[in-house]
Parts: sequence; C-alpha cells; structure tokens
Amino acid sequence: MSDENRFESLVLSIREVHNLVMAQVGRAVNIGLTLRNWLIGQRIRDYEQGGAERAEYGAELCDRLATRLASELDRCYTGRYLRLCRQFYSLYPHIRKSLISESSS
Repeated sequence: MSDENRFESLVLSIREVHNLVMAQVGRAVNIGLTLRNWLIGQRIRDYEQGGAERAEYGAELCDRLATRLASELDRCYTGRYLRLCRQFYSLYPHIRKSLISESSS
C-alpha cells in the first residue's frame, strides 16, 4: 500500500470515528436537555401543587421565576420556556425512567 493510500485510509478512519462520536454526543446532549426540561417542569409543578403562594399560579409564577433565573443562570429561562417545561412534565410524567435507562445504553 502506498503512502498516499495509507494516508487516505487514515483520513477515512478519523472521519468515521468523528462521525460516530458526534452522533453519540448529540444523543447524550438531547437526552440531557430533555431530562433537564422535564425536571424543571417537575419542580415547578411540585411547587404549585404544594399550595405555596397560590396567587402566583401559572404565568405569574413562571414570569417571576424567569426574572430571577435570568440574573442567576441564563436568559433562556423565559416565562414561556418555563411554562413549556411545566407542560412537558404534565404530558409525560413518567419519562424520567425511560430517559435514564436510554442514557445508560
């Protein structure tokens, strides 16, 4: 095998490793973000169900929470985003177990 063929084989091998690992990274990130959003929704729902500050139920709670989180974490936590997290948890209350088992495989 010539040096050029060996070099091309090396490039192909590295490209295959890169593509394989990037696909795994993408799945891991998706699982992590999905689990994060589910857990955020769970925390919000648990807070609401606990009867704490009932006057803040719904949009007011999420907007107040978004204001606080924007200064401490990230601006992506808008009231709308937090309401979507709560809705996601409500629609899929048992998703955590399947996400954890999927992430271990």
